[in-house]
Amino acid sequence: MKRRDRLWASACAMALATLAAAGCASAPDGGWVTSGDRSRLLTPERLVMKAEVAGSGAPTILLDPDAPLQTMVGFGAAVTDATAHLIQTRMTPSQRDALLRDLFGRENGGLGFDFTRVTIGASDFSLNHYSLADAEDPSLAGFSVAPMAAEVFPTVRQALAINPELKVMATPWSAPGWMKTTGSMIQGELKPEYYSTYADYLTRYISAAADAGVPTDYISIQNEPDFEPDSYPGMRWGAEGRARFIGRDLGPRLERAGLETKILDWDHNWDKPEQPLGVLNDPVARPYVSGVAWHCYAGDVAAQSRVFDAYPDKDVFFTECSGGDWASGFKDSFVWTMKSLIIGSVENHARGVLMWNIALDENHGPHAGGCSDCRGVVTIDSRTGAVQRNQEYYAFGHASRFVRQGARRVAVSKPEGLEAVGFVNPDGRRVLVVLNASDVEARFQIGEDRLRAVVALPPASAATYVWSGPR
Repeated sequence: MKRRDRLWASACAMALATLAAAGCASAPDGGWVTSGDRSRLLTPERLVMKAEVAGSGAPTILLDPDAPLQTMVGFGAAVTDATAHLIQTRMTPSQRDALLRDLFGRENGGLGFDFTRVTIGASDFSLNHYSLADAEDPSLAGFSVAPMAAEVFPTVRQALAINPELKVMATPWSAPGWMKTTGSMIQGELKPEYYSTYADYLTRYISAAADAGVPTDYISIQNEPDFEPDSYPGMRWGAEGRARFIGRDLGPRLERAGLETKILDWDHNWDKPEQPLGVLNDPVARPYVSGVAWHCYAGDVAAQSRVFDAYPDKDVFFTECSGGDWASGFKDSFVWTMKSLIIGSVENHARGVLMWNIALDENHGPHAGGCSDCRGVVTIDSRTGAVQRNQEYYAFGHASRFVRQGARRVAVSKPEGLEAVGFVNPDGRRVLVVLNASDVEARFQIGEDRLRAVVALPPASAATYVWSGPR
């Protein structure tokens, strides 16, 4: 063993002992594995990269650093009202700090979330249904972000203090009820006579949140606009109306205000790509639309590519999916999340990937209507503040811990039976995420050009491999 390898092995052994994955990630090479049987949970392993003779016949996953694709914003999950309430009121200061460092930091094996989402007003995962201007007044004299300033903004500010590069998306679930056809935040549509008022409402939110220390890097104008839930805030908004609002109201309003917040359309499922295409086909709205956001609850992830292929200058983001008791088994939901979101969504051009609630309690809440069996990335015991890390935590960790903001996704060739997506970080380090969804162990090579490593991946398992590239 060369002296350099002995030094590396010693350093990585120390990282193994403390599970300090970030420390091992700073070494030239490393692998981290999560298995469906939970015997390994982001467990670090040694990886030996060396010159191999190409064409040895072994199944091989090859990363091509010379074929760059999208630039990554990051991976993460939403700071909902429920999440913020649990973190701010059900945890001690030391518990809170430890959790937020685990989620948004990278020291000592933190996940390094670079992307998050907040709700503008209430969602189903709020303690009550509220907007930021409940009193009927077209002048919005009573507008206030106070309901969010109590718990959501402090949580996001703490996350930003840990990770200053964190990007924040904001999404309303409904306009104030008095602007809608139902007179309620539940169901209905935005009245056309209030389009300008609602553009002012969203613009005021962006400015007020910024004043409170919370940037809005991205905004979508409506969560799931093709759905009217009957027990929590929601609002139906067709493509024609959204295009009119973006092109004639919100886009120009943000431009006049000098705000750089980027507008994302759709923010709904994979099953209706014709909806965002309808907005992007509008020549007035199109210049103001930065990209399209997607959810996982219906359709197929390939819809992202259908829209991207039509408008390759528009960004792709995946912005919501939730685990829950409908998929309570660790193995199956871990494999699905890896295949569909961490790998599949990014293969279909996503620059950012988000789960829904960062945290829920042992009773799947708190929530006000809507999903009664959803699961957070972590579960916080509302009585003790203890944290349980769920399968989504480990799935997202396979990307967020290692793929840095600004990384370029690059082309990957892979054998049948394995799923993989590859990146080159801004510092040049290579990152390869691999899924073996089969029920047997997979043995294969990974690498680039003639730099290879031989690895084995257990059944129903994922691995992240990191190396420094040719020297």
